[in-house]
Amino acid sequence: MIYLNWLLFLAVTGYAVYLFIYLVRTRYQFIKLGKKHEFNAARDERIHKVLVNVFGQKKLLKDKKSGTIHVMFFYGFLLVQFGAIDLIIKGLLPGKHLPFGPVYPLFTFFQELVTLMILVAVVWAFYRRYIEQLARLKRGWKAGLVLIFIGGLMLSVLFANAMQLLWHGESGVWSEPIASAIAAVFRFIQPAAAPLFFLFWWLHLLFLLAFLVYVPQSKHAHLIAGPANVYLNRTRPTGKLDTVNFEEVDEEAPAFGVSQIDQFTDKQLLDLYACVECGRCTNMCPASITGKTLSPMHIITKLRDHLTLTGAAVTSKSPWVPAPLFAGTLGNQLALSSSPVELYHPAMVGDVITEDELWACTTCRNCEDQCPVMNEHVDKIIDMRRYLVMTEGRMKPDAQRAMQNIERQGNPWGLNKKDKEKWRDDYPDITIPTVKELGDTPFEYLFWVSSMGAFDKRSQKIAASFCELLNKADVTFAILGNKERNSGDTVRRLGNEFLFQELADKNVKDIEKTGTKKLVTIDPHAYHTFKNEYPDFGLDIEVKHHTELLAELVAAGRLQPTETLDETITYHDSCYLGRYNDIYSAPRQLLNALGADVVEIKRNRQDAMCCGAGGGMMWTEEEGERVNINRTEQALTTGATMIATACPFCLTMISDGTKALEVNDHVATKDLAELLNDSIKKGVV
Repeated sequence: MIYLNWLLFLAVTGYAVYLFIYLVRTRYQFIKLGKKHEFNAARDERIHKVLVNVFGQKKLLKDKKSGTIHVMFFYGFLLVQFGAIDLIIKGLLPGKHLPFGPVYPLFTFFQELVTLMILVAVVWAFYRRYIEQLARLKRGWKAGLVLIFIGGLMLSVLFANAMQLLWHGESGVWSEPIASAIAAVFRFIQPAAAPLFFLFWWLHLLFLLAFLVYVPQSKHAHLIAGPANVYLNRTRPTGKLDTVNFEEVDEEAPAFGVSQIDQFTDKQLLDLYACVECGRCTNMCPASITGKTLSPMHIITKLRDHLTLTGAAVTSKSPWVPAPLFAGTLGNQLALSSSPVELYHPAMVGDVITEDELWACTTCRNCEDQCPVMNEHVDKIIDMRRYLVMTEGRMKPDAQRAMQNIERQGNPWGLNKKDKEKWRDDYPDITIPTVKELGDTPFEYLFWVSSMGAFDKRSQKIAASFCELLNKADVTFAILGNKERNSGDTVRRLGNEFLFQELADKNVKDIEKTGTKKLVTIDPHAYHTFKNEYPDFGLDIEVKHHTELLAELVAAGRLQPTETLDETITYHDSCYLGRYNDIYSAPRQLLNALGADVVEIKRNRQDAMCCGAGGGMMWTEEEGERVNINRTEQALTTGATMIATACPFCLTMISDGTKALEVNDHVATKDLAELLNDSIKKGVV
């Protein structure tokens, strides 16, 4: 009987391990269909990311309840494998166990505690998904299958151990309290304990092996791909887009952007199998929250399914095993078909991912910040936008209009580019020199006013206040004036990489001509572009946001707020200042210096919701519930009498929000530069 048990064990286990290896190799082959990405070793940084995000579960613990459940599963499942090995030994070699000597009772006691912890996590996870019904979690039978596997594994090991106690005539033992309790309840079946032990032993083994085969072909592939994805995560600046090399484009059949799954890099494709399907990205997405068709999670899962089917067609590898059980699936049919194109030929951009989904993204990166396996959603969306814009010439009419205006006049409105320094005329008492006017006179900072600061009347007040503060602090600066072009952030995020690179090349040359090594701007989008993306085009300059510089000047005593603001202020974090560049302290240092009563919006700092203007959406008409209205409502729940911002785009969107909600008569909206300037002015008076 023992020999038969061994033979069956080796046959079943060998087959399961073979299927597991086959599935992992197949998914690897699918991923390698993508273009090879440039891997930067940076070993220490990568190991740190794994320690923090895989073993430390940092991002998962953003949601304390779900994060705690996952920690219980993660560490419990790692530890309980020793118990599984111990049980397998008991079944193959009756009377034997792991050779832990005198500490073996402690080992079994600890294993029972871990098993109990995992069962608690299973029940808790079931409650969260099916009773509490979190909106971000799926509730089909597939979603609960893993709970059945894990619950079955834990119960089978407890019952197997209980039957073993009965088999060997052992009464309750302190080292196996739960198994002893089960044995006490089922003492009446002691004569059948031996065969029941092997029944539960085989149930445990089959649950374990079925789970092994299930993992690579389910969303739980993240158990393998997730840690790999964290380690291989690109070490570029956060949110930085890759530059398109137009010299490498096929001149005979030019195509730009990504329209086919194999045009993504292999690292981007690894993201797809790393997805946990936890829904945290979609739960935080401003587009999804306001009823748009975009769901970051669905972008990833739809691309993943498309990759699996495409991979099956290209490699002739069946994606689902055991193959006979899944003969009716499209994936396996594609693998066996001599003409797979007839069975499966959707357009990735249009059929798999709709244009509405792509154009709803504000590029806020809230999805990426939430993702526990560090998936990147935005770059894929931009790559597909690039295809629509540069290859197909398809985009929203208002987006096209904004890009044409930027190309012709250097600003989204199409206003005369020769009027870009004209805004100074409304502020004759403030010294705002151009580089040309200073001639050979040196200056410390080049102030990049931006299109908003130069042409938008409300944003001009921010630029003027900032310049007045620089005057008071004796900081020398100059602007490019009419020579200042658009930074290119808008056109790049909309997908027009051609125009962006043209603007970048010209801007870099103009900035270098000034001779200065410091640039400051009131626009977080320009800040990010200059600091993180222009170095690809040769820019080597220190870049600061105006809140950073103002905070430094206040700390140094060169600017001294002298009048406390009698306001309850809440601060809205800009996406491109916060999540993109980790600037959260400087704006709050300014607020603290003003002595105002500061209250935080519930979604603040890394979790702050987008105002709705990013990704070029400032210049397109939004359908349905407006993102800026939703964000303004969040700010109003604080009871603040003033909403402070540090971005002209955010200020415009939040101001429009207060007007739409008809609260602008008692809830003011101002930039931090204006607040600081007001405080100093009142004190002087």
